[in-house]
Amino acid sequence: MIRDGAGVRLVHVLWLTSGLGCDGDSVAMTSATSPSIEELIRGVVPGAPALALYNQLLAYESGEEFLRPFWRAIDGRLKPFILVLEGSVPNEELSGEGHWSGLGVDPGTGQPIDVCTWIERLAPQAAAVLALGTCAAYGGIPAMRGNPTGAMGLRDYLGWNWKSHTGLPIVNLPGCPVQPDNITETLLQLSLHVAGIQERIELDEQGRPRWCFTRTVQEGCGRAGFAEHGVFARTPADSHGCLVKIGCKGPVVKCNVPVRGWTGGLGGCPNVGGICIACTMPGFPDKFMPFMQASPLGVMAAQASRFTYGPVLRRLRARAIRRHFDVEPDWRRPGKELRTGYQPRW
Repeated sequence: MIRDGAGVRLVHVLWLTSGLGCDGDSVAMTSATSPSIEELIRGVVPGAPALALYNQLLAYESGEEFLRPFWRAIDGRLKPFILVLEGSVPNEELSGEGHWSGLGVDPGTGQPIDVCTWIERLAPQAAAVLALGTCAAYGGIPAMRGNPTGAMGLRDYLGWNWKSHTGLPIVNLPGCPVQPDNITETLLQLSLHVAGIQERIELDEQGRPRWCFTRTVQEGCGRAGFAEHGVFARTPADSHGCLVKIGCKGPVVKCNVPVRGWTGGLGGCPNVGGICIACTMPGFPDKFMPFMQASPLGVMAAQASRFTYGPVLRRLRARAIRRHFDVEPDWRRPGKELRTGYQPRW
């Protein structure tokens, strides 16, 4: 542990990308801008410690050289550190004589080390544990009905009441992949907590950071006003209308992508005409399939707004705009006298 008069100056981040996943979150993080991963590693964020990142996808090192920090962490010689899991946790009791996923070789036995063993060895030593991506948080696509691996989220594996030795519950940061700035901001907040600079981050009932998952997609969507007026797109190519009738799950999904964008405030599924497929939700993907088919609740809400208050509201607003707001003030119109209320002083 490196400290100075202000406290911890370096926080290690041990990143297991060996879960059942696609490394999409690691790739997404490289496009973060607020803050960027470079800013976190270089320690240029005012008041925050620098991060030492050990990520298999991004590392120059390989083999035993890459695994050295992981062994040091198990032995208690790498503190403080944040453990990040990317990808879901398999049930190795179902793997027979093999294993579903692993990283490295145990020098004592010469056998591969499965991801569950790494979690069991590293989690008790970690100051904070982050389940990154929907796969790590809830099981995600590898945990779909009928999968052979018994895949699950990290909280399902360690227990929903599990806490690190600092008293911090597992932090779930879902997304497929996670919005890039959500990743770096959460790492920043966790490092500030681990360094003793700020209180622990506030989580919702699903273990998600509240600042990311308070509003629904529709609350931040640029097309939300169409739904209020009862105007709905019929095909994905329609640029005019809410997308809920062609499968968008925005009204029931908690996600900040419409507000935050994807890279540099730009992009993101609904911002570029794509439907929300609910990839940040615990029931993804089983509860939200087929993606391109509207849910019964969405259809009912769409029909209600289309045939009840939608047309009435649209007509009243159009009338108000036409009569009161889409015209110039009276005093600007040509006439024989001033109508601004101006009284000359001479």
